[in-house]
Amino acid sequence: MTFSEQPTLLAVFAHPDDEAFSVGGTLTHYARRGVRVLLACATRGEAGKITVPGMTVDDLGQQRERELREACRALEISEPIFLDYHDSGRYERTRYDDPLALMNVSPLDVEVKLRALIEEVRPQVVVTFDPHGGYGHIDHLQIHRATTAAFFSTGHVAGGGPRRLYFTAFTHEAAQGISRMGQDLDPLVYGVSEDTIALRMNVAAYAENKKAALAAHGTQTGETSLLGRMSPEEREALETRLLGVESFAVGGTRTPLPTLPLRGLFDSVPGFETLDG
Repeated sequence: MTFSEQPTLLAVFAHPDDEAFSVGGTLTHYARRGVRVLLACATRGEAGKITVPGMTVDDLGQQRERELREACRALEISEPIFLDYHDSGRYERTRYDDPLALMNVSPLDVEVKLRALIEEVRPQVVVTFDPHGGYGHIDHLQIHRATTAAFFSTGHVAGGGPRRLYFTAFTHEAAQGISRMGQDLDPLVYGVSEDTIALRMNVAAYAENKKAALAAHGTQTGETSLLGRMSPEEREALETRLLGVESFAVGGTRTPLPTLPLRGLFDSVPGFETLDG
């Protein structure tokens, strides 16, 4: 017996726009195959940086919530589920004194909330950040830790809990490319070896969905954003990586794995073998 009779994928991320960069094509792929695709977003990105010169926003959290809802429509998935924490920010925008900022919340409290969500929506597959949170953002690290804990602590619930946990993953080569584009990352820390990648999803067919989702996050993709400051050559190289392939590592499993690489996130999950056929 599977955890749910309906194929369900739950993606858990920290801020609006996290989903578009790392898993947007994969989410659209499974939505088109009849999977119930759910996105849980821990915050509304209240401490983000507006990257459109001259743009003023009365309530950035509300604005970014609207952007995420539009991005979900572009990706053809359900409305997002908000966990109602606050964005911790970075650099001069860090919210040290906000008790609801994710950096100030116990990961165990976040785990409790995620456990309840998992028991409610009953996914077979859960996807979240890798152990370095992509590029080390404290909110990403918090969500990685809490989601991983929730996967491991829901194995005893009725139906047996989710079958698989996946982490988004950069190869060393991809991490080197990101580092060259303005992120101070050590590729040997933030990137993984080739044999750590369990699955490469070819998402080129959903490039337009992913572009539309990225564009929906307008406050974050303006002229002064990392994307906006790139040369045409840098942007083309990044889009080739972002829009063509999305990579995953296995974070946990309650079912045997076939020979790697996997064909998809549901590969050999009992009851849903044909989804990745």
